[in-house]
Amino acid sequence: MSRVHTAQAVISTQFPKQARWLRLLLLVNMMLLFVGLVSPIITLEKFYIVENTFSVLTGVIQLVEDRLWFLVIIVTGFSVLLPFLKLQLLYQFVSLRPGNHSTLDRYLHWVHIYGKWSMLDVFVVAILVVSVKLGAIANVQMRYGLYAFAAAVLLTMVITAVVVHLANAVNSPENKK
Repeated sequence: MSRVHTAQAVISTQFPKQARWLRLLLLVNMMLLFVGLVSPIITLEKFYIVENTFSVLTGVIQLVEDRLWFLVIIVTGFSVLLPFLKLQLLYQFVSLRPGNHSTLDRYLHWVHIYGKWSMLDVFVVAILVVSVKLGAIANVQMRYGLYAFAAAVLLTMVITAVVVHLANAVNSPENKK
C-alpha cells in the first residue's frame, strides 16, 4: 500500500486552510451532482414531431419501467450511488482529526481505485452512443444537466487528486521530522 492510505486522518490538522476549501468545494460538488442528475441532459426530437427530454433519473425510471435491470444497476450504481458515496467519503477524509481510522484508510484506497472508473467515462460514452444511433432519425440536443453533471465529475477528480496529494504530503519525510 502507498503512503496515501495512512495519512487521511490528519489532513484537517496539518492543512486546515486547504481542508476548509476542500469541504466547501465538496458541498458545491454535491449540489452540482444533484442538479446534473435531476436536470435535463438531452432532448430527442424525432421527425420534428415528438420531443422527449431526459435526465439521468428519468432515464433510470424508464429503464426500470422497461425492466432492463442490468442497466438499472450499472447506471444507478456508477452515476448515482457511487458518486455520492465518494463525495461523502472525501468529506470525511478532510474533516477527521488524528486517530485510528483504519476503516476509512481502506475506503480511501477504494475511492482511489474507483476514481479510475470515472463516472464521466461511462456517462459520456452512453450519450455518444445515443447521439450516433439516433442521429439519422432524431435530433439530439445537449441540455444544462449534462454540463452540471460533467462539472461535478471533473471537480470530483480534482478534489480526489488534491486529497491524495495532501495525504502523501502528510507522510512525506519532511513532515515526519
